[in-house]
Amino acid sequence: MRMLPLIAAALLSSAAAQEVPAEDHYAEEIARLTGEDAVQEAFAAIDAMRERSIADLIEIVETPAPPFKEEARGELVARMFEETGFGDVSVDEVGNVIARREGRSGERSVAVLAHIDTVFPEGTDVTVTREGNTFTAPGIGDNARGVVLLLELARAIEAADIETEADILLVGNVGEEGLGDLRGVKHLFREGADHPDAVLAIDGSDLSRLVTAAVGSNRYRVTYKGPGGHSWSDFGAPNPHHALGRAIAYLDEMALPVTQEGPKSSYSVGRISGGTSVNSIPFESTMEVDMRSGDPERLALVDAAFQEAMERALEVENREATQGEPLTLTVEPIGKRPAAKGDLSAPLVQHALAALRSEGIQPTPAASSTDANLPLSLGVPAVTMARGGISEGAHSAAESWTDEDTARATRAALLTLLAEAGY
Repeated sequence: MRMLPLIAAALLSSAAAQEVPAEDHYAEEIARLTGEDAVQEAFAAIDAMRERSIADLIEIVETPAPPFKEEARGELVARMFEETGFGDVSVDEVGNVIARREGRSGERSVAVLAHIDTVFPEGTDVTVTREGNTFTAPGIGDNARGVVLLLELARAIEAADIETEADILLVGNVGEEGLGDLRGVKHLFREGADHPDAVLAIDGSDLSRLVTAAVGSNRYRVTYKGPGGHSWSDFGAPNPHHALGRAIAYLDEMALPVTQEGPKSSYSVGRISGGTSVNSIPFESTMEVDMRSGDPERLALVDAAFQEAMERALEVENREATQGEPLTLTVEPIGKRPAAKGDLSAPLVQHALAALRSEGIQPTPAASSTDANLPLSLGVPAVTMARGGISEGAHSAAESWTDEDTARATRAALLTLLAEAGY
């Protein structure tokens, strides 16, 4: 089996697991916050808004937000934010909806994010059906419920007239799903921007899962092109589909060893297209490839294996051709989410851990691919917490969400936010 020297060397090492430091003063801080009259008032407001939150959820879900076409849902979320009275509401150049509540000092800002886009294409039936406390529709959990949690935070903070030292930003961001490439969060953290100093992303359904590290991903569109021809008379000409097949086989040969050792990594060919008829040599063959790891070095190794596999397939297909013009290869980046290892001792992480424990939840730090990837990669404290309730079938037409113990997630997020923003 052929293997890149760099890959072979890297397989000899592995990353040590991080231990979660226990710091009692964070638990004491969260306990003090919980005992504050205003926080108890906010908790009561969260409980009282249950039916309104369900109505908001249905309205948000039934307002489509396909990839790169989030405008209608953005307008709805902006109106909903304005109705809460939480703070100033704006929509930025890429479509992020931002509600800002000024803090006493304004020296820092803490952002809570929930993406408003879905994976579902335009024209998808997003009608919500209800059976008891279970609601079914595409995108109802991921991440319409996350957006509703933002609205719950806004209403609870406003109802209790809570002030913090830092500014609070509640952001319904675009571009988290599919080929969105985190464009909403990338805009918030663009060069020269006055970006948040800490980020709490809302995504995922497991309350015990606290995302503290970023699984990075590199995504490419690979295209082999040639003159095409007739399957009989032009036989022997280089075939883009055959090159693509070789490329996938070489990718397995070169990248699989990387994924079998050390920190978890992966690769996948997600889409393939091209060709005109069964009796034609195609003039073009395209695939889209996704590769992931929570370790930047491991991700780089998978990427290196991928790049060599693509070039090797081109070389072999052209070399074995007996007629026709040679194929060309284009490898186009279509997405990049940086990998990063979070700091488990950071105050934001410790606040979130303590807040979850205060709700009787034993949290487990985890790595995932979320809106928190980018700030983590830049050294900005960031975590991702669950949206509440029970979600099943994410990214499917039969996606469902059940309203069960939902308020625990909202209370944990509120406590984390207030502790970080300085109540």
